[in-house]
Amino acid sequence: MDLLRPVLRPYPWGTCTAIADLQGRPVPAPGPEAELWMGAHPSAPSGIDRDPGTGTTLDAVIAAAPGRELGAECAARFSGRLPFLLKVLSAEKALSIQVHPSRAQAEAGFAAEDARGLPLGAPGRNYVDDWPKPELLYALTPFEVAAGLRTPADAAAILRALAVDQLQPLIAALRDAADEDVMGAALASVLEWPEPGRAGLVAAVAAACARLAASGAAQGEPYADACAAAARVAADYPGDLGVLALLLMRYQVLQPGQAVFMPAGGLHAYLRGTGIELLANSDNVVRSGLTSKHIDVPELLKLLDPSASVPVLSPGVLADGITWFDTPAPEFRLYLLDLAGNSAALPAVSPQSALPGAASESPLPAAGPESALPGTGPVLALPGVGPRILLCLDGACVLRAASGETLGLNRGDSCFVSAADGLVHATGSARLVLAAPGTP
Repeated sequence: MDLLRPVLRPYPWGTCTAIADLQGRPVPAPGPEAELWMGAHPSAPSGIDRDPGTGTTLDAVIAAAPGRELGAECAARFSGRLPFLLKVLSAEKALSIQVHPSRAQAEAGFAAEDARGLPLGAPGRNYVDDWPKPELLYALTPFEVAAGLRTPADAAAILRALAVDQLQPLIAALRDAADEDVMGAALASVLEWPEPGRAGLVAAVAAACARLAASGAAQGEPYADACAAAARVAADYPGDLGVLALLLMRYQVLQPGQAVFMPAGGLHAYLRGTGIELLANSDNVVRSGLTSKHIDVPELLKLLDPSASVPVLSPGVLADGITWFDTPAPEFRLYLLDLAGNSAALPAVSPQSALPGAASESPLPAAGPESALPGTGPVLALPGVGPRILLCLDGACVLRAASGETLGLNRGDSCFVSAADGLVHATGSARLVLAAPGTP
């Protein structure tokens, strides 16, 4: 078990409060702090002190002994690479409208850009690695998202409510649509709007959104909140067609404890809030607006899955003090641990037991009498198998491996638990998130 030194990403859309507060630093921070990375992505691996007085990075530790650090099964399944990346994400302004590739798309796109001679750090590069990037966003505060596309009828209704003349042909196409496939074409027509009319269109849409938000809130207008968000985004990104594209997307506010899972091809933009993001160990993002970074509309439309469903999820109960989000991503699972008031003896539970054809291996080991830590109160067996990363959100706890090694975590601390640590128990009074590989 090793404490991590996460990597801070100071993107301009970040906040000056949430990450600094979590880590116990002065608030406000000197500048925006957008993401805190805990993992082994080669572009920003976490620091780790495996030997006293020496510093290295988690990716180097794993590369030196993948079988020990990841476990034989995980190392073989993911080619010796830690399969997930854990982040704290805190947004004051909207992130880009984006999609992520599937594994096949990422491999093909990465190879094609390599063949063209594009350096990895080139501004025009879409694929910085050959991995997919499914992701889960878990809200710590109310979190505004635009995720997935509206139905044609719903999209026509919100555009009609704006009463912007330039949108009438698009509204007619949506209103008369016979199937959902029209939404991809509608998005393309927005993102490829002729250059001479773009500025006027976005200005008219932004003004209409502001009017509808102001008048609609008092009148029960169903699109008032979505329009208020779009108006706010328009102020941050003047003239950006992404403002109109947002209105074709489903606007939602996640409450603390809820999450959304973003599959390959799912169009999304995170608008405002603080949460935990768990994703495959990739940084592949194809963008279409609301950013100063590289935009590639044709590539985004090629990756887009207009039918991708992005439901709001609540965690399932796995055992006393442990809840989780079970997603189809093979690279990760997110567990939530509440150490306060848990019983010392936990049952062995297989979270796949209710799924047809599920594997019998349980990611939650049984806790027996030998697991008690004398004088420290109840203990909790950590769920998951193989490599894991924990982040302490509140309180403090002590981890103890089967070898007897112990490690303390306070609020804001994170650690890597290798497969070689085996069964690990936690005791104390703390709230934690735990990332682990998905089961085979």
